[in-house]
Amino acid sequence: MDAHQLNTIANFIWGIADDCLRDVYVRGKYRDVILPMTVIRRLDAVLEDTKPQVLDMKKVLDGAGITNQWGALCNAAGQAFCNASPFCLRDLTGRSAGQKLKADFEAYLDGFSPNVQEILDKFKFRNQIATMVEADILGAVIQKFVSKDVNLSPKPCGTLPGLDNHAMGTLFEELVRRFNEANNEEAGEHWTPRDVVELMADLVFAPISDQIKDATYSCYEKTLSTLIQRPVSFESGLNWFQPCASFESGFTFAQ
Repeated sequence: MDAHQLNTIANFIWGIADDCLRDVYVRGKYRDVILPMTVIRRLDAVLEDTKPQVLDMKKVLDGAGITNQWGALCNAAGQAFCNASPFCLRDLTGRSAGQKLKADFEAYLDGFSPNVQEILDKFKFRNQIATMVEADILGAVIQKFVSKDVNLSPKPCGTLPGLDNHAMGTLFEELVRRFNEANNEEAGEHWTPRDVVELMADLVFAPISDQIKDATYSCYEKTLSTLIQRPVSFESGLNWFQPCASFESGFTFAQ
């Protein structure tokens, strides 16, 4: 996906804040809704195709009295995460506003597997639900994120291309950058773009590429860089070292 397409998606999501959140949230708090909703819609889009299989598996497990279900449900979803609620995000657009929508949306969020629950807890996103319901904007926000005008799925949708993991990460980082700049935060408070990380890795390895020998190399990360930087730089390093050498998969962090 090229930069223009990513920018178009970022502009659409950025516009959701102005369309739905204005007069409800101060501008500096838009991110508290938009960033977690972007992640939720991405996960939802990934899981849509296998939702029937997950619900069928849950019915079988419930009938057998099995309580430890997440492993089987994630296998049914074909992902490392799943949602066992009866809803997809798109299903909630037909709900009436108010307490019914609030209850169904909370049930939808509660249906995510524990690894996703940890992400939602870090966002503190549930703290925003009452505010959105009181202002009667929750339905509008959901409607915008499932709009046919934007595609956060890894698969193409109509004329809209799919968004692979790299593109999704770049999109999220761009949204973080915009929110930080809008709040006059320093550049160092948002992530370094992946393309810049790849260039940094190339600058490290290119000068010594002819000296790489058949061996296993350990990588010492002394600055505890972000979870985005480590795998991207690690992957870029492998491109220089393969097929004659390899990296150990572990990282040692400075304390």
